[in-house]
Amino acid sequence: MQPVEDFTTIESVFIRERNALLLRGRFTPVFTDFYLHLMQHGIRHAPELDEMFKDALAMLGLHLVARPWAETIAWTVNLRAPRVNLFVTGGSVSEALTGRIFTEDVREPDRNFLYAQTTAPRMDEPRTSMLEVVGKDPLAWISQYYDQSEQRPARAFRFEDDVFALVAAQPDCDMAWFDALDADAVPHIDATEETRLLETRRLRFHCDCTLDRILPVLGGWRERLDELFEDADTIRIQCPRCAAAYRVTRDMI
Repeated sequence: MQPVEDFTTIESVFIRERNALLLRGRFTPVFTDFYLHLMQHGIRHAPELDEMFKDALAMLGLHLVARPWAETIAWTVNLRAPRVNLFVTGGSVSEALTGRIFTEDVREPDRNFLYAQTTAPRMDEPRTSMLEVVGKDPLAWISQYYDQSEQRPARAFRFEDDVFALVAAQPDCDMAWFDALDADAVPHIDATEETRLLETRRLRFHCDCTLDRILPVLGGWRERLDELFEDADTIRIQCPRCAAAYRVTRDMI
């Protein structure tokens, strides 16, 4: 078991009278493990991409806590410029967030698109949606996502020390108050509004991939090992979810 301080704790707070939900958390533990993961596997991206990815990871984490416990959610954002795919996924039951940045062989779209997939134990099929997103800021994307997919407004805020917040309107929300919210008001909501802590959930950056789980993907190459390995003794494969690198030899397949 990991100690609690290795997890980000996210609070779900109901704002009485205003009929709004506030999700907030300090994502330093998640971001620290993300950078340790990059170092471990020799992955380097431009700082702009790292920051964009971290923001997307935080937005997904807050959104997860606004949703039922059993859901697992994945977002893929296909960007035109820079031409990359940002992939983030997580679930409250697993208490984990993970993801990766794809920079090679990325299809160039004419616009930026966000693809969302939600699964839960009682769902026969995953629930999917697609929407065009404007700009390169994941905090703006989540507002656009809530407008279209959640059918309610939401606003996200970024603060110092890796703190993020998401305010989502509930039925009969005080929209004049909601629209007037700004980065100065959100940190003081507990002092200025009547609030109730509904629950807390914790999340960390973690992927449960192992070499044994990834090797079956190469099963179709069993009769074509010379083509797969060419003159190399080993090949390097990556986890499709977190980009963890694994070395594979012929006798492993």
